[in-house]
This record gives sequence, C-alpha cells and structure tokens, in this order.
Amino acid sequence: MTRALSQVRPVAAGDGAAAPGPGYTGFATYLYAFDIAYEMDRVALSTLLGQPVGQFQMDVSKRAPRQLFFYRPQMVRLPPLERIRQDGGLVRIERQVKLFAVGAISLTFKVAFGVKDLAELVHYHDMRFTNGSTIYEEALATAEEVRKELLPRVSRPVERLADEEAYTVFCITSPVCDTEGTPKPAEQWLAAHRREVAALLTEEPVLSQLSEQEAEESTSRYLSYYDRDLVVIDWDAALVVDEARYVDEMVYLLELANLQLAELEAYDRLLDNVIDRAYRDLTPAGLRGGWRRPRRWSGTKTLRDLREIRIDLARMSDELSNITKFFGDWHLARSYQAVASRFHLGDWHHTIDEKLKTLDDLYQLLQADRNHRTVLILELTMVVLFVLDLLMLFRVGK
Repeated sequence: MTRALSQVRPVAAGDGAAAPGPGYTGFATYLYAFDIAYEMDRVALSTLLGQPVGQFQMDVSKRAPRQLFFYRPQMVRLPPLERIRQDGGLVRIERQVKLFAVGAISLTFKVAFGVKDLAELVHYHDMRFTNGSTIYEEALATAEEVRKELLPRVSRPVERLADEEAYTVFCITSPVCDTEGTPKPAEQWLAAHRREVAALLTEEPVLSQLSEQEAEESTSRYLSYYDRDLVVIDWDAALVVDEARYVDEMVYLLELANLQLAELEAYDRLLDNVIDRAYRDLTPAGLRGGWRRPRRWSGTKTLRDLREIRIDLARMSDELSNITKFFGDWHLARSYQAVASRFHLGDWHHTIDEKLKTLDDLYQLLQADRNHRTVLILELTMVVLFVLDLLMLFRVGK
C-alpha cells in the first residue's frame, strides 16, 4: 500500500469544505481513465476493494425522454477520504470506480468547493495535500489497487499502468449572478466572464497574461439548453453550470469521452508495436544494413496471429464506439459531438482505421506470398515427377 493510501481515514458524510458566504458553490470532478487489460470478464462482480458493486444508474432529468439509452457499466463507491490542502483547507474526496468491458477503468474523484471568484478554482487543477501527495497520486494508488484485484478477471493485463487520461470538470451548482448578486442567464454570464472562465480551463493563474485569442478559443465550444445551464468544453477541463440534480449526466458524458480517448491511445500503441514488428520481420536483412538471411515470418502461426489481431482490434474498436451512443436526448448527443471534436476522437478513429488497413494489407501480402510459395512447390513437384517418369521410361526402354 502506498503512503497516500496508508494515511486514508473514512470521514462522516456531513463533513464539508465550503468557505462561508461564497460567490460560487459546487464541486470539482476529477476524471481518470486507465487501460488495464485487453478485455475484462463480462460476469458481474459482487465486490471490489471490499465494497459492493452495482450497475451505474443515472437520474433521468425532465430533458431526457423515457427511451433514453446510454451505456451502464459496473460501478463501486469507495469510502470517502479526508485531506488537508497545503493552504490549510479541509477537503472531502468522494470516490467512484467504473468498470468497462473494453479493459478499462474510470475513476471519479469529487471535491466540493465554495469560492468567492473563479480565480480561486485554478489551484484545484492539481490539488496538493499536507501529507505530500496530490489528488492525482491518490487516484493512481487507487487505480493500482483496482488493477491488482481485477487481475484474475481480465485477459492480457498490462504489466503496469500507463499514463492516464485526466480531465477536470468544474461544476457550479449555485446560480450565476452579476456583481450585484442578481441571477443572470448562463450565456450572458459567460460573455461577461469569458476571460475568467478561459483562465480557469487553461490553468492560467495570471489572468492578465492570457491573450484574447486564447480566451476565445478556450471558450468557443459551449452549449446551453435552458437559460440557467451551460457547459464549456476545453481540451484539459470543462465548466458545467446547472442545478445539482442535472450535472451528473453531463459529467458522465465527459467521462465516457475521456475513457474513449484513453482506449484509443492504448489501441494506437498496440497497433504501432504490431506494425513495427511486422515491418522488421518482412524487411530483407540487406535493407537493414546487413546481408544476413531474412527471417521467415510468413508461416502459418504468423498469419494466424495477424488475422486474430485484425479481428480483435476491429471488434474492440466497435465496442468502444458503442459506449458513447446516446439515444433519445439530442442535447447530450450534440454535447458529445462537441467533446469529440475537442478531443479529436474522429482523428484517432481515422488513424486506427488506417493502421488496421495497413495490417490488412500486410496480411494479404503474406497470404499472397504463401500462396505463391505453395504454387511454386507444386510446380517443382510436378517437374520432378515428370523427370522421374522420363528416367523410368528410359530405363525400361533399355
């Protein structure tokens, strides 16, 4: 157990971290996606880290019709943690772990806040504690414990956790107001605080140094349904303004997109390794700087392995796409389009499809080479048999 987790102690549900009389109240949600295996056992777990496991449920708001469909993974709530920030503030960290059949886990850490202005939230990006740890290290330690416990239930587990995909969502659940404390429509509030929002999303502590161009770019992808709700999506963080009962669906959408990005990166690394090995084995030794005899890589086992990789990765790519299908709620669907555009998920899918096509070309090349060898052997066999037949006829004639 790491030092961070060895100092953990559960806290009571009523503990809070909000400052008295804040201008904004809500919570910061930290999303961490880890690829832990090629695939996870689809049999439902009963417990994880000593806590009961259930199926994720999302409260359906009045904006979502009854036929709303979304992917529902297995989920476990872990005991909350209590930490003291370096500035002396007490925080309570609520933790959730979601398990995905594509061989990934997603950790959600939630910390309540109460601040006078948005600038105070900049320090929440990489929160540090008096025990020497950071909120990322807490998440990494939790993910490692989950990975170890899930080892018997996964296929082709990773040897160690790779760099995670982290995303921070700032959820403001109090009404947004003007300088006089009068509630304002969310879009008008954004227009008046665009630079402050951009500084928050880009983790820029000095507002005056932020250019107008960057402020416009960071806040350009925003969506609003009612005049009281708003979501601003940037590459590394997002801002959600809404009532507390409605923010979970948007946070879950961002969580799925973040996990999808992590898995696409994992597939990309796997494909790079497979293609590099294929090129090394297929390239004649002379082209690699020597004149050694080329390795024979076109055997039956190689073809079988390559065929399995192509099929498995194509299937996993389809399954990964399915977890972000939303039916029945067009607002969530267009929000996902905005997130996918910001994360460049389409480019990632295109890159992986191109590499799968390269694998397919290599497979076809190897198969054609194998067929050519087979035909050549058959032709040589026929020639040898013909020569033997002539020799036998010659001997009989004598």
